[in-house]
Amino acid sequence: MNRIKRVLISVSDKTGLERLVRVLFEAKAEIISTGGTAEFIKSLGIPVTLVSEITGFPEMMNGRVKTLHPAVHGALLGLRDNPEHVRQMREQGIDPIDMLVVNLYPFEKVTSDPKVSLETAVENIDIGGPAMLRSAAKNSRQVAVVCRPESYPAIIEELKRDNGLSQETCQRLGREVFQRTAEYDANIAAYLEAAAGSKEPESLPERLRIDLVKVRDLRYGENPDQPAALYRDPRETSSGTLVTARQLNGKELSFNNFIDMEAALEAVSGFSRPAAVVIKHTNPCGAAVADDQTEAFRLAWQGDPLSAFGGIVGFNRPVEGVTARIIREAGFLECICAPRFEAEAIDILSEKKNLRLMEIEPVEYAANDLDLKKIRGGILAQKKSMAWEALEFTAVTEKTPALEEMESLRFAWKMVCHVKSNAIVIAKDRHLVGVGAGQTSRVDSVIIAVRKSAGRCRGAVLASDAFFPQPDSIEQAATAGISAIVQPGGSIKDKEVIAAANDLGIAMVVTGRRCFRH
Repeated sequence: MNRIKRVLISVSDKTGLERLVRVLFEAKAEIISTGGTAEFIKSLGIPVTLVSEITGFPEMMNGRVKTLHPAVHGALLGLRDNPEHVRQMREQGIDPIDMLVVNLYPFEKVTSDPKVSLETAVENIDIGGPAMLRSAAKNSRQVAVVCRPESYPAIIEELKRDNGLSQETCQRLGREVFQRTAEYDANIAAYLEAAAGSKEPESLPERLRIDLVKVRDLRYGENPDQPAALYRDPRETSSGTLVTARQLNGKELSFNNFIDMEAALEAVSGFSRPAAVVIKHTNPCGAAVADDQTEAFRLAWQGDPLSAFGGIVGFNRPVEGVTARIIREAGFLECICAPRFEAEAIDILSEKKNLRLMEIEPVEYAANDLDLKKIRGGILAQKKSMAWEALEFTAVTEKTPALEEMESLRFAWKMVCHVKSNAIVIAKDRHLVGVGAGQTSRVDSVIIAVRKSAGRCRGAVLASDAFFPQPDSIEQAATAGISAIVQPGGSIKDKEVIAAANDLGIAMVVTGRRCFRH
């Protein structure tokens, strides 16, 4: 058991500090502190010794130098059971420090403001704090080191119960310190790298730093035999993420729920009008854009009611009571994601006890977002595809799409970008009527999408996520009654494909951008 006789406290975040300080004072521990923290402790009526009294030097250079001194680091690093260390500490007049309570300058919070200056950011790089934390953590067998206010309650309880802290607790706290300082340094390095800018806008960083904090364990992963957990990126400041979403109803979320909800949110994010999408195994099986939310959901559900069973629904508008009534009668769903749920909608949908209702602020996806995929021995990284934003459609056939067809083609293109490759979608009047996803040949995806449309594809449009390697897909589309097609183009057989479209009376436009989704 490590007795706490002497404590150094220097914190930026004073959350929960008062109770910890009072417990230490009641335990008759000497409290040493710096600057604003010392003033805070004095305001509680608790005596405090300034670090400058220990070091014999005043705080200097606007507080840049105050704890970088042997009287501090020797007091943290000195081994109490090493006679030579004890002798040297005695000769130099260094008294041991048994506990260090430090949290760092709020670099992450300050730099989350996109308008922050580089000068301000640099001044919020803590030097003395990490140095002290690392010194204490290196000696965590004999020194308690606390770097997070969240740790205070458990420490207070143990101090009051045992009049000290166990070596197990101290060593656990030491491990937390190295995790925190590693995270802190990584965030600084990432910020400075971004601030310096890249000579090539499309280039990716030479070193990719990934530091995540566990939010919670999940029931299991994709399958019951796979352990899984949800992690948070501490550098992510947007409130429009699934990690920060509010669950208003339903049972615990699963690994697959999170994957499908992300797909739903991404699919509806690109529309300015009311949109709804039904996701099944990360693929849209129904989607629609309409003048009101209720109609958007009705059309999305009709896209493929069979596949929609057990699916996840995403909206880009708050869920209204009238929409909730239709959802309640539609069939079994796992989750619903929306920017907000009206009170009436919550009451109606909460009748289904297991239905998860996820309130999440609008998500903004950007081309500088990184898409990461794990492979054995490393990670693949790429800039996020924003192909669904493609606005330049170039007609390549004798027949050009009518205005209404062009609107449906733009909708179809946006949706095919969210379907697993090889991807084909069929749309009519800005709602999906057929989807062919994840097939090993493009013509098979066309055949499946046509079959899924159940005859609704006559007069509809078709979108393909990549070029057509053969005219066979065009022939299948013509047989089904497709009137117009959008595709990236770029095949060595483009001339044959375009000729087939001309012969069959199908209008075709190309985007010049592929949108594979693996």
